[in-house]
Amino acid sequence: MSAAGAAAPSDEDLIASGMTVAVHARRMPLAMAILSPSGNLTWKQLNERANKLVRVFRKRGLQSGDGVALLAHNGPEFIEVWAATQRAGLRLTAVNWHQSAELVAYVVDNSDAKALVASGRFAAAATEAAKLSDKLQVKLAFAGAIDGFDDYETALAPEPVDNIETPEPGSTMLYTSGTTGRPKGVYRRTRPVISQLTAVVNGTAKWNPASDVALVTGPLYHAAPLGINLVIPLNAGVAALLMDKWDAEETLRLIHVHKATHTHIVPTMMHRMLQLPEATRKKYDVSSMRWIIHGAAPCPAHVKQAVMDWFGPVIYEYYSSTEGGGVFVGPHQWLKKPGTVGKPVPGVDIKLLDNDGNPVPQGQEGLIYVKAPATGRFEYYKEPAKTESSYRNDWFTLGDMGRLDADGDLFLTGRTAELIISGGVNIYPVEIDEVLIRHEGIADAAVVGVPNEDWGEEIKAVVELKPGWQPTPETTQSILDFAKEKLPGFQRPRTVDFVEALPRNAAGKVLRAQVRAPYWKGRSKSI
Repeated sequence: MSAAGAAAPSDEDLIASGMTVAVHARRMPLAMAILSPSGNLTWKQLNERANKLVRVFRKRGLQSGDGVALLAHNGPEFIEVWAATQRAGLRLTAVNWHQSAELVAYVVDNSDAKALVASGRFAAAATEAAKLSDKLQVKLAFAGAIDGFDDYETALAPEPVDNIETPEPGSTMLYTSGTTGRPKGVYRRTRPVISQLTAVVNGTAKWNPASDVALVTGPLYHAAPLGINLVIPLNAGVAALLMDKWDAEETLRLIHVHKATHTHIVPTMMHRMLQLPEATRKKYDVSSMRWIIHGAAPCPAHVKQAVMDWFGPVIYEYYSSTEGGGVFVGPHQWLKKPGTVGKPVPGVDIKLLDNDGNPVPQGQEGLIYVKAPATGRFEYYKEPAKTESSYRNDWFTLGDMGRLDADGDLFLTGRTAELIISGGVNIYPVEIDEVLIRHEGIADAAVVGVPNEDWGEEIKAVVELKPGWQPTPETTQSILDFAKEKLPGFQRPRTVDFVEALPRNAAGKVLRAQVRAPYWKGRSKSI
């Protein structure tokens, strides 16, 4: 609360202190900020509830720099927690609720969160996390009760709604699945300057707060839906229309009804919308949609072309990651070079190196390296060895392969052997291997991604059987049933192949690239 008689903070001061939402609440208090199946919020309501939540956090001992874990579906409370942490100097970790309860608990504990805000939908995982972590000072539950958690609404109710004192910009630390081991927190010790990719997004989106609506299609614990599809539009004063669960026809209906103008999608969504009957597609007017951006996984050129034919030349594409970087292409540039992901945005440098760290000639495939910024470069939280392995001096790689043409346009050609990307979700196979080998008939297993027109890749288990077991349909079904019992849906193999012996190196390590290669013969892994 400002001192009596003191001038109200300027818009610039509010924005600099993490209170951009308060600026929009002052300018257009009754305009909608959030539309969702589980409730709507005006800018005034969002700002007030964020202020209340900050006061709850502060009264219970949270201080600047502390972590807040959020286990939530796409609803108003997710946005409230985001807005509160970003004005209270707190570090937000949105947790993937598709993971097992064990992994959710690991992320909450590993992130050193002192608060956990959870949806009642995920009570089992929240309870597991609360048992594992001894750091939690605040446990709040919404959309259903959770044993040992305080009720979110009851906690907020008595708190004042006016803007908080001493606001301070917060940060996010999201977890990303790597090629080995458990998820890793992408941490920055200092706040980076405005993302180079953000600047390009804003420049092409051409936001108009008076009429624009951003349709949020993906789960907000993912970096791209959170950053590109929610935070950037909200910071621009544009209303966010949240989907609780993605559905192809519902996407078209929401565009039609709300005259949505902007959205973020992944290639799987494009493919699913194209599969709708023509009569269904023609039921909905999608002409309001003037900016669609996609990333997260390579998109088959014919799929993107078909969506471009349908929606018009409004599809933009980026190649980036939670760790950083930014390569971008607009629709007209892409139509001239189908398949490219574009050029690095201003301020981003990339180079392609071979396995020995030498530059590869133009047109040849190499490992993609991105130059880390001078300020705000990432590290993996409490994982110095993994951080070091990602960097080569001031350059880092995520293990993606590509080639540059004569004009400097980047084409993705594949990925390192380990990582599977299915429907835009990173899946690392080591955990799945470790579960499958517990099956009584499996001697060893190697999970790989194989082509799938819908998802980009699907999971296949290639296994060695123990003596006495035969590669029969019954054995296959037994393995699939075991996986269904032990693994969350996104980690389950869809098919099983049997081999006499998995290929290995001299140290006995399975050569996953060799396991995978026959399934991709004759086609680029990125397609």
